[in-house]
Amino acid sequence: MNKVEIKNRISKLKKEINHHRYLYHVLDQQEISDAALDSLKDELYKLEQEYPEFITPDSPTQRIGGKPLDKFKKIKHRVAQWSFNDAFEKKEIIDFEKRIKKILAEKGRHSMSSFVDTECPDNIDYTCELKIDGLHIVLTYEKGILKTGATRGDGKIGEDVTQNLKTIESIPLKIDKEIDTVVEGEVFMPKTVFEKLNKEREKNNEPLFANPRNAAAGAIRQLDSKIVKERKLDCFIYDLSWIEDEKKLSVQRDAQFQLPKTQSEELELLKSLGFKVNKFCKHCKSVDEIFEFYDYWQKNKDEENYWIDGIVVKINRRDWQDKIGYTGKAPRWAIAYKFPAEQTTTIIEDIRIQIGRTGALTPVAYLKPVKVAGSTVSRATLHNKDEIDRLDVKIGDTVIIQKAGDIIPEVVDVVKGLRTGKEKEFTMPKKCPHCETEIIKPEGEVAMYCPNKNCFAVELRKLSHFASKKAFNIDGFGPNKIKQLANKGLLLNFSDIFKLKKGDLKSLERFGEKSADNLIEAIEKSKDITLGKFIFALGIRHVGEEMALDLGEKLNLIERFKNISKEELETINGIGPKVAKSIYEYFHNKENLKLLDDLLKTGIKIKNREGKNKTSEKLAGLSFVLTGTLQRLSRDEAKEKIRALGGNVSSFVSQNTNYLVSGKNPGSKFRKAEKLNIKIINEEEFLEMI
Repeated sequence: MNKVEIKNRISKLKKEINHHRYLYHVLDQQEISDAALDSLKDELYKLEQEYPEFITPDSPTQRIGGKPLDKFKKIKHRVAQWSFNDAFEKKEIIDFEKRIKKILAEKGRHSMSSFVDTECPDNIDYTCELKIDGLHIVLTYEKGILKTGATRGDGKIGEDVTQNLKTIESIPLKIDKEIDTVVEGEVFMPKTVFEKLNKEREKNNEPLFANPRNAAAGAIRQLDSKIVKERKLDCFIYDLSWIEDEKKLSVQRDAQFQLPKTQSEELELLKSLGFKVNKFCKHCKSVDEIFEFYDYWQKNKDEENYWIDGIVVKINRRDWQDKIGYTGKAPRWAIAYKFPAEQTTTIIEDIRIQIGRTGALTPVAYLKPVKVAGSTVSRATLHNKDEIDRLDVKIGDTVIIQKAGDIIPEVVDVVKGLRTGKEKEFTMPKKCPHCETEIIKPEGEVAMYCPNKNCFAVELRKLSHFASKKAFNIDGFGPNKIKQLANKGLLLNFSDIFKLKKGDLKSLERFGEKSADNLIEAIEKSKDITLGKFIFALGIRHVGEEMALDLGEKLNLIERFKNISKEELETINGIGPKVAKSIYEYFHNKENLKLLDDLLKTGIKIKNREGKNKTSEKLAGLSFVLTGTLQRLSRDEAKEKIRALGGNVSSFVSQNTNYLVSGKNPGSKFRKAEKLNIKIINEEEFLEMI
């Protein structure tokens, strides 16, 4: 054969192999034997080895990468990745529909444009889908070819696991239209594969996987894609989250390619493009039909070869989805209706006290290990003394524990009929178990505290919190390493972290040359941090992650925290007198101020400082609020551009707001801006302005 014939043969082989891949892995059908298909693949592989110039990214031979990766790269998502709010009871679904109707009715009254059916949105229909218990993934296609595959990550940035996802046969390397698009789905390990894998691991005296989801996530996190291939993962796609310019498509697309107007049509479109879509979805015309679908799958979920932990309820009309929009972390137009949390019984073997970063004492039940919700549990929280009294729980009791998803297991009841009389009462300590300081219980609070600011247990918790992912995110610097360094006297406060040398680390247990280099590099990398994360890392009492980020956004400069009054703090949305007092007192404490100075001297660079990278005063005096998903810029990029031109960015719409920049799927800020007659501009108008 000449080169033209070779090229044509390769093209036909790819098409034929992909046809049988789709039949077998997506439609569960088979036309030829496995041996025959393997023969076709072998021929393709040999031809490509001889003529490498004809290898393309969508070739079936590219499903297994060559050299294992050293680490995963990061991928910035084109579309923000949301998670669903959860519902566990019928009332919550009824309330969900009431909220939807209220929003739609409000949109109908206030919108300048016509909005069909919103004046009386009584007939809302839904698409219900199974909630697969797996690993969320994001696939990006360019001109119909798989470009990247990523994990959810923090919703904005995920890990590049393209090579691993290519090993999953149900994920097409090429879709049936030459378009740019982003789709989302769930990777899972079939139950049969999971059971076989655990049997093999048991024979080899290897630790067993707790559940298929963990096994799937662990596989995707492998740096060697050949190992991933052996795990035989599968994938359902359920969301078309972005597609190239819809106006362009409306002109160029053929009659067979129509953009979906409903969620049901979206699933059909995904199928037509070649994706594997779960067939058990239902168009529900009422809440009662949602309950029927839910009840059926609650009873029959174990019949399928994958784990199902509930259903997802979505408003069917996509134009209504766009109008309803999103909250800060979840779509308002959809909700996850979860199956009841799994419960089981076990015995409390002991109750011990855990000290938190604020000094709060939490009683923890040490259990006879038991499997619940797919994982083995040996501890459960008892929350506080009031909860122990309410349950009347004792050491030695048989108890019912409950675990829902990733939530910490908790004791929900005591089986008192199984008591033998040998059970022991538990009393909260009067002194801290670690430093012997008298325990206090502030008036109006249920928690008890160790007031000793120098308590070793509290300091360890603070240090671990400071280095954690949501704070400084120092990779590889967990509680065990922190404890070892603290015991050696090398780590007494936050600033000591940034003074560590390679020699300090090499003396640690199981810490070699490479580990020391990696940790020093991670510490150095963590020095670039946003103000919100910096505030969260400090561990100020009553200040959680969201509040810290809001504070960083609002105040924008660390020095402002030292000068702001309690009254000014209370004007910030979500901050009451108690929280304002806590923040004020933290930044007026001499020891804390010295700690801040020491930290900043180590070279920490706090992003979003006032005036940083300012290039002009073009937007001076103007205040902007952002809402919805921007297509050409990330939120952070847009904020940086505003600040660089002298403008201010706020998280909240008020009378002082000059412009609301509205992207796709705007949230409640859009409605508030409309009510206050704030000027609303789209992304293109914003880019023209700057």
